[in-house]
Amino acid sequence: MKIMVASDIHGSAFYCRKLIEAFEAEKPDKLLLLGDLLYHGPRNDLPKEYNPKEVITMLNGIKDKLLCVRGNCDTEVDQMVLEFPILAEYCLLYVNGITIFATHGHIYNKEHLPYLQENDILLHGHTHVPVMEPLTKGWYINPGSVSIPKENSNHSYLIIEEEFLFKQLDGTIYKRQKCNR
Repeated sequence: MKIMVASDIHGSAFYCRKLIEAFEAEKPDKLLLLGDLLYHGPRNDLPKEYNPKEVITMLNGIKDKLLCVRGNCDTEVDQMVLEFPILAEYCLLYVNGITIFATHGHIYNKEHLPYLQENDILLHGHTHVPVMEPLTKGWYINPGSVSIPKENSNHSYLIIEEEFLFKQLDGTIYKRQKCNR
C-alpha cells in the first residue's frame, strides 16, 4: 500500500493545487491529511492564494481517496462543507507490519505520547517542520507543511511505501529513510 501524507494546507488554494498535482503524479492508494485544512490561524501569516472555498472544492473532488484527522484550526463548521470526515483526533493505520498513530500534533506529540510499542510510529503535523527521529519506543515522523513551512524547510509531503520518502511539492526527494534502528 502506498500512502501520501500531508499537513497544514491552511486554506492556500495555490499549495492545495500543487498538492493535488503531486497526488495525481504519485498515484497513492490514500492521501492522509493531518489537519489544519482551511484556516491559517492567528499565529500564521496568510498563505499564498488564501482561498478556503477553493480548497473545499479541490478536496471534495478527491474525497474518496482521503483520510483525515482534525487539526487545531479545524472545526465543526468546516465539517459542514467538507464531504469527508475531518473531526477524528487520531487514526490508526497498520502498514507493512507497523502501527502508525496519525494525529495533528496539538494533543498527542513528543511531549504527550500516545501508547506506542516497539517500532510504532507517531505521525503528526502541526509544527510545520519535517522530522524523522527515534523515540524510546518507536519513531516520530512529521511531513512538514504544504503551505507554511517553518525553520527553512520545504513545502513538503511524505510518501509511505517500502520506505519513507520526504518530498518537495514538485516530487523531488530530499530525504529517504527506512524505519529501522
